[in-house]
Amino acid sequence: MTSHLLLFGLLVAGCSLAFASDPSPLQDFCVADQNSTVFVNGLVCKEARLVQADDFFYRGLQLMGNTSNAVGSAVTPVTVAELPGLNTLGISMARIDFAPQGINPPHTHPRATEILTVMEGRILVGFVTSNPENRLITKLLQKGDVFVFPQGLIHFQKNVGNGYAVAIAALSSQNPGVITIANAVFGSNPDIAADILAKAFQVDVNVVYQIQSKF
Repeated sequence: MTSHLLLFGLLVAGCSLAFASDPSPLQDFCVADQNSTVFVNGLVCKEARLVQADDFFYRGLQLMGNTSNAVGSAVTPVTVAELPGLNTLGISMARIDFAPQGINPPHTHPRATEILTVMEGRILVGFVTSNPENRLITKLLQKGDVFVFPQGLIHFQKNVGNGYAVAIAALSSQNPGVITIANAVFGSNPDIAADILAKAFQVDVNVVYQIQSKF
């Protein structure tokens, strides 16, 4: 009986690991049919006979994003929404452009680990571990340096140079998702009640109203 329970436990653990990220493909490819109205966990496959080379192709990462915004950065994603051939492959990428002193504000990817490569400039990066430690792990990166952000943890990047900076990120999901902390907390729709945020951040409720007005 004990051996049966142990075997069952191992099977459960194995299944948990197997479904901890994007599902593995069961055929050579499953190009996303972006015209399908069927809703599934992922995207419906296009008929194989209709697949073309362009389904596996994206052009545009050579172009600089528009960093003329409040945070001074721009993210150009290449997920399954932009590149249908990524469907079921469990990967995606993005280009991140930074104006001088620009930031990619604290955010998380709920479905992916991120590995970042600096192409130009000097970028300060960091992530915060989960409760209760909330330890900040940070590093100043130079051109050619690589840094990894574990799945689901809050992380950020800042261009600390006087010129523009560029990084390329690879992510372990076709659709990693992004939750920008400030936008989610202070810009939710509808608003989170100000008294809740005031107590959570230990500030006056009027401070919360002022911050919410910016989102």
